[in-house]
Amino acid sequence: MKIDKDIFVLGDRVLIEPDNEKNQTDSGLYLPQGLAAKERIQSGFIIKVGPGYILPPADSSEPWLDRKSEQQFIPLQVEVGDYAIFLRKEAVEIEYNEIKYLIVSQPAILAVVRDKLQTGIEGIKEE
Repeated sequence: MKIDKDIFVLGDRVLIEPDNEKNQTDSGLYLPQGLAAKERIQSGFIIKVGPGYILPPADSSEPWLDRKSEQQFIPLQVEVGDYAIFLRKEAVEIEYNEIKYLIVSQPAILAVVRDKLQTGIEGIKEE
């Protein structure tokens, strides 16, 4: 019997597929894997996003007693498909289905590059 499994990212964490092309310099030289791991900043594409920050129940002074209310979350700013630039030391490396991924908390993400069509904004004007 084959069981399909999927990764669910929890809380404020995101699943990132690292950009492996950064192991090559502009002149075409390939850097050793150990050298790339020592870099402080890394980048990659966001594959999955957690639900966000958990909000406490608004109507109960003792939330541990009220188990019937549904959890509410503040959603994350990042979205699936964003190209994230993040702090490497905050990332946890995992391997799933023979592919290496990084799990990063949203506060460790410094910036994202997002397609204009995805956001619906014009972007920064050039001067």
